[in-house]
Amino acid sequence: MTDRFPANSYSFTESPPARNLIGGEWCDPGGSERLEVINPRHGRAMSSVGLSTAGDVARAVEAARAAFGGWSAWPVRERAQIFYRARELMIRDLDELTWLVSHENGKTFDEARAEVLKGIECMEYGCSLPNLSAGEKLTVSRGVTCEVVHEPLGVVAGVTPFNFPFMVPLWMIPQAIVGGNCFVLKPSEVVPLSAVRLGALFEEAGLPAGVFSLVQGGRQAVEALCDHEGIAALAFVGSTRVARLVYARGAASGKKVLCLGGAKNHLIVVPDADPELTAENVVASYTGCAGQRCMAASVLVAVGEVQHIIDEVARRSAALQTGTDMGPIVSEAAVRRITGYIDQAESMGAEVLVDGRGIQGDSGGYWIGPTLLDRVSPQMPAGCEEIFGPVLSIVRVDTLEQALQLENTNPYGNASAIYTTSGDVAAKAMSRVSAGMCGVNIGVPVPREPFGFGGWNDSKLGHGNITGYDGFRFWTRPRKITTKWALQSDQSWMS
Repeated sequence: MTDRFPANSYSFTESPPARNLIGGEWCDPGGSERLEVINPRHGRAMSSVGLSTAGDVARAVEAARAAFGGWSAWPVRERAQIFYRARELMIRDLDELTWLVSHENGKTFDEARAEVLKGIECMEYGCSLPNLSAGEKLTVSRGVTCEVVHEPLGVVAGVTPFNFPFMVPLWMIPQAIVGGNCFVLKPSEVVPLSAVRLGALFEEAGLPAGVFSLVQGGRQAVEALCDHEGIAALAFVGSTRVARLVYARGAASGKKVLCLGGAKNHLIVVPDADPELTAENVVASYTGCAGQRCMAASVLVAVGEVQHIIDEVARRSAALQTGTDMGPIVSEAAVRRITGYIDQAESMGAEVLVDGRGIQGDSGGYWIGPTLLDRVSPQMPAGCEEIFGPVLSIVRVDTLEQALQLENTNPYGNASAIYTTSGDVAAKAMSRVSAGMCGVNIGVPVPREPFGFGGWNDSKLGHGNITGYDGFRFWTRPRKITTKWALQSDQSWMS
């Protein structure tokens, strides 16, 4: 059992070093290097984490292999009971988990709480799998039945990002483990502490040793997970650049691999859009979680006469208070990168309507305020590359057709939305945008369970979605069984 996180405010709070969980034992990673875990609000180290080696990964896989036979033999309903108990523990510890996410990631308390609650929702979907995973069975010929059962793969693994340290692991873990697998998690080395609490909660809920393993670390640990032949499936969430590397390396070792990458999400605003709803929703989309989420708005495509809506977006953006309405940026390097995009866009002719550069927090830390760039061209880096910060680029076009062409030329395909009061316009846009998750008057169109999360194009490598029923199918394989017992008096091709 690990220590509880004692914070109950934004005040700086330290936490013990993050450790590995292998075979039911908490242990230090084997690598000699240690990294500081920085609280972005304060810009100070709140903990540290060691970097695991390929040997650590191998030990985790061996412990998982040893646990797999017994765990996969449990009936699926009994496996789900562990997650019912874990869910209750998460609700019990909701405030603690919220403050932990806020401190290690930088989210505001409300944003962190929403993340934890969404993670609990993912747990609830995993708990429902005994009712959803029943295989199909059909009498296909006289005296002959065919059925499908979903079998676990064995040892599987997930690599998760810094921006949702509690929720994204729970996109994967419940479905994989309730499905009968043993799971090895490698969280981002930037935010390793939420994963430690997850491991402790699973232990307290009664999950057998080795069924869930936690391996801290960086690139070496990821490469070891990709290469290890004992891992049957691997999921990754992060940038498209790294997603391509992980996908290629994991698939080369024969794994089933699903990698979710980056995004450049377009919000199309047409003249008949509701001004108040649109402005409020657009601002929430690009500034929520300080823009550090793959579903955040990146480009506002202004169609025709929508200046009144842009003015309201600018007014609301300027009124937001950093530290209260919006949290910090994850690191000093990220601040420099985001500021570079703003500087470059301004030098190329973009107009800075709201400028978030140079913001300072009361207790230090890493900050950029809401930033609204107008007159951006699609060729500017700010208009076509993922910034991953609270920056919204406005590109102006004359027609809806031009807006749809612009959206379709971007290589990403994570999310897209349109703001309109016309059902016909909405239907046209929803049938034409090249994105896997789409919204009508919703700027963060995250599908709720049981609908799956996953984009298109350069935003995803692999097949299916990471959540919902697609997620369960990713972590399992179908076994088809055809059965005949009795000799029939009549004949068919299967007799």
